[in-house]
Amino acid sequence: AQLVESGGGLVQAGGSLRLSCVASGGSLSTYVMAWFRQAPGKEREFVAAISWAGGRTSNADSVKGRFTISREAKQNTVALQMNSLKPEDTAVYYCAASTARLTIPTNPSRYDDWGQGTQVTVSS
Repeated sequence: AQLVESGGGLVQAGGSLRLSCVASGGSLSTYVMAWFRQAPGKEREFVAAISWAGGRTSNADSVKGRFTISREAKQNTVALQMNSLKPEDTAVYYCAASTARLTIPTNPSRYDDWGQGTQVTVSS
């Protein structure tokens, strides 16, 4: 799948942003779609994921209760609604697609396709 992210930007702590990822190519019903993030000098980390077909979701502990992942099938879009943002959420956020079937993987090596990334900066 080809993935294109949008929606990043600069926001104050406590604010909200909504990221979108438009997917094309392949049979999206077989994919798990996820958001990862990578801050300078740190490893890429799992944020949230959703199975396209069944809508099962998984969220990292650090974002539970603040971030929500969803899919909009007609627009082939996966969204990440981010509320109550903190400075430590500052990172480049990447959309990714995996053909995993039985589980929702959190390891980036399990994802085959990646977007170009969008910068999210949260000021204190």
